Amino acid sequence: MSKRALQYPQVETPPPQPFLKSLKNTLNEILFADDPFRKIRNESKTSKKIELGLRHVFPILEWARGYNLDYLKSDVISGITIASLAIPQGISYAQLANLPPILGLYSSFVPPMVYAIMGSSKDLAVGTVAVASLLTAAMLGKEVSAVENPKLYVHLAFTATFFAGLMQTCLGLLRLGFLVEILSHAAIIGFMAGAATVVCLQQLKGLLGLSHFTHSTDVVSVVRSIFSQSHMIGELKKGINPPSITHLVFTSPYVTLALKTGIITGVLALAEGIAVGRSFAMYKNYNIDGNKEMIAFGMMNIFGSFSSCYLTTGPFSRSAVNYNAGCKTAVSNVVMAVAVAVTLLFLTPLFFYTPLVVLSSIIIAAMLGLVDYEAAMHLLRLDKFDFFVCLSAFFGVVFGTIEIGLILSVGISVLRLLLFVGRPKIYLMGKIQNTEIYRNIEQYPQATTLSGIIILHIDGPIYFANSSYLRDRIGRWIDEEEEKLRKSEENSLQYIILDLSDLSNESGSNEVEFIPQEHKNESRSLVGVIEDAFGRAHALSLFFLDSLSVASASSSSSHNIFF
Repeated sequence: MSKRALQYPQVETPPPQPFLKSLKNTLNEILFADDPFRKIRNESKTSKKIELGLRHVFPILEWARGYNLDYLKSDVISGITIASLAIPQGISYAQLANLPPILGLYSSFVPPMVYAIMGSSKDLAVGTVAVASLLTAAMLGKEVSAVENPKLYVHLAFTATFFAGLMQTCLGLLRLGFLVEILSHAAIIGFMAGAATVVCLQQLKGLLGLSHFTHSTDVVSVVRSIFSQSHMIGELKKGINPPSITHLVFTSPYVTLALKTGIITGVLALAEGIAVGRSFAMYKNYNIDGNKEMIAFGMMNIFGSFSSCYLTTGPFSRSAVNYNAGCKTAVSNVVMAVAVAVTLLFLTPLFFYTPLVVLSSIIIAAMLGLVDYEAAMHLLRLDKFDFFVCLSAFFGVVFGTIEIGLILSVGISVLRLLLFVGRPKIYLMGKIQNTEIYRNIEQYPQATTLSGIIILHIDGPIYFANSSYLRDRIGRWIDEEEEKLRKSEENSLQYIILDLSDLSNESGSNEVEFIPQEHKNESRSLVGVIEDAFGRAHALSLFFLDSLSVASASSSSSHNIFF
């Protein structure tokens, strides 16, 4: 029997990398993909290295060198503008968290000052957010009543903020920010929309002047409370933030509650803040360092917990106002903090007669923007599974609780990731007429298959976790093709060609059997070249699809494996 080899350049097999070196390279790629210490490492002078290190830790030292009067004018205007929003919004969100309204103002003073020093975003406006406020109330309120034991409730809110900041800082220092990205964009859209719906329903208490209202967050309980039955803010304490470090609770059983609340609210606030910062950075064509942002968020929440603040991040509504007002740098946060400090020192009596209905209206107006119908419809058109993730998160929050919605969001996102790895899609490829191009025949009906040859595209990585699935699925393709050939009385199946152009990894055992044992015989071959994206020529008989190889397989009279 004759034998014809595919004409590919011959390359020597590279030596395998030592395990420790390979592990080091992998960790560097995961944790230090942006090589943050490149400038420091390449500098010879110690003093210059220290300067570069300080500028890396404190971004204010980087952009302050080019600061000018024009920037100051823009930042002052932006800072005063966002302060006019931050003051009523802070009071409103504090009430949403079942905390004293004054804590909302405290949280708009210290954290923005810290972020201005350590944050890398020019447009992010720091403050409290509705979703984290609602989640704080829902989680702490399960075990401690804000009405019956308000002092302990407030102290636990400070402690939860401390744990949130500690967790955020650790994620940034260990460069583990990619863990936050497990919460997919689709899950965030659904979760935010569900939380916004719940927040709006909760504000019916203040909007309608109801004196007895349910603390449940599901739709049925809220509607029942509305149909079963002119308030003002009252006095706000004068003065800037009092210290609260001695109020942190580290004793059982409450420390566990504070830790759980801090971690969950901290992750959610982190995901929202970084997403908002990156969005506005994209508009102005600059980059922000996600790990730096985590450290900045963490430090501002740690210092905030020491100064009577509860959880803060970068809310979208406030940041959008800051961006549209023409801010140039994070100095706008400093201006906002100064304006809030002036309010705390001199203007708090003016808020005594502010109706609660005004605060409820502010919250509802802000929440409506979180229901992103266009993004949901885009998901429906683009990816049905992502749309299902979005709906699951939404209904989990609306008809269950905030925690259920969050668990569903994370759980389904992780499931999607596991399905991508464990069940990669396999497409049957065909040739576009009058071209040398091969495409998925389901997407390109004009593509035609070749008699006696199966060309399969594996869309995803190959691991030990999906090797059995791939073997079974390829076996099914073989059975279907042979049955079709028998019915048409054509030649039997001779070649199975695998397009592994999307290959990113291989099974750790290097022993992936693509063809099921029962489908192996002398008249059928897996056509391939021994080469992959990592240069490990010895590992697998892989095939990267091109017209030369298909033509060679079509014309070959041999049924051996080609290398």
